[in-house]
Amino acid sequence: MVEMTPTVCKVFVLDTNSERATELGHRLRFMNYEPVIADCEASIEQFASQPGIALMVGKTGSSKNFRQALQLLARKQPHLPFLLLDDNVANEEFSQDLADRPIWKVDMPLRRAQVDRLLRRAERYSGEEKRQRITGTSRSINNVRQLIEQVADFGTTVLVTGESGTGKELVARTIHDLSDRADMPFVPINCGAIPADLLESELFGHEKGAFTGAISARAGRFELAEGGTLFLDEIGDMSLPMQVKLLRVLQEKCFRRVGSNKVLNANVRIIAATHKDLPAAVKAEEFREDLFYRLNVFPIEMPCLRKRASDLPDLMDELLVQHQGDDGELRVSPAALQALAGYSWPGNIRELSNLVERLAILFPSGEISLQDLPEKYRETPIPDVDQPQSLTPATQNLKTHLQSVERDLIQKAMSASEGVVAKAARLLSMQRTTLVEKLSRYEIH
Repeated sequence: MVEMTPTVCKVFVLDTNSERATELGHRLRFMNYEPVIADCEASIEQFASQPGIALMVGKTGSSKNFRQALQLLARKQPHLPFLLLDDNVANEEFSQDLADRPIWKVDMPLRRAQVDRLLRRAERYSGEEKRQRITGTSRSINNVRQLIEQVADFGTTVLVTGESGTGKELVARTIHDLSDRADMPFVPINCGAIPADLLESELFGHEKGAFTGAISARAGRFELAEGGTLFLDEIGDMSLPMQVKLLRVLQEKCFRRVGSNKVLNANVRIIAATHKDLPAAVKAEEFREDLFYRLNVFPIEMPCLRKRASDLPDLMDELLVQHQGDDGELRVSPAALQALAGYSWPGNIRELSNLVERLAILFPSGEISLQDLPEKYRETPIPDVDQPQSLTPATQNLKTHLQSVERDLIQKAMSASEGVVAKAARLLSMQRTTLVEKLSRYEIH
């Protein structure tokens, strides 16, 4: 019998630091990958035409060949994940080359466990990650994205907290999609929406005749999620007796259907979520302390929308694409966007999505103006941006006063957008190049 030699996956290496590129090549070979290292003198077409699973990008400098190689790879292999060795790669110059693809940061100095984990994820990747992406570039959402990246490939139990409507289930689905369980089921259940006396059956299943109305046997969510991920939403609303039963299953990794003595193994990853303050609930004896610590192995807090106002333009763009019809492109005016940025958003992204769906029905195409917004969204002042003061004897020089107001508005917009010039320009309704000139003129860094 002839043994088949396993196919060795190729990994591209693009780095002007030749010593590091050579070291990467040695490490990749040791990990049973075939490195394809870019050479300034080699053919770009030959480099980029080979099928690979990932691109490790280091320093690119001003090399025209390396820039062409990056562009060619991005065009020829649109689903190719990029593993960044240096932060300078993900700058504005390369924004088009890095768009719409997974970008995973590699810690320096290199750690074999992390590189191996990311490359195994790259082998599984086929473009699915884009469907479950978390939108935004604010510091808080980038922190959430980093935590997801760190925990995805481990079987660790995750507790996602945050206000209602912030996207906690999206976090859970993204973790599942990035994990090695991605091909197995993702099974969600809302623990607060099911009566306490039925939740046990929903989770563990039941046998025929186990209780009144059990006319046939039924598999529970643990069985349905076997090998995959079980998402326990609103875990804080679970009754105390049910918490005891859940804790036992988490500890022993097995369970029984209601009305059965047969023990079933539970090979599932648990991700729980709640909008409640569980430590406070523990103190009030409304939630078991032992279950809390069992769930809170790796906590992730999803920020509320009012604390990530700089993400609003990106969220609006994505939601408008989802809800717009066939009548044409739908967009929001800068004035309307500024008003929305000042709203408190008690319903968070869920409320924003409902608003966009409503607007898409009322205004199928064209631009949504400030006056098109419901009244409560128009009455809120723009956050962190002071209104111009009236003229006084000390500000009779109109040009100086207007420059002072303009400088102040630019500083506030840059702060609200966390230093991202493009977002600040959108908040101020001006061209990015114009804002860059004004930043230089006013010496705003």
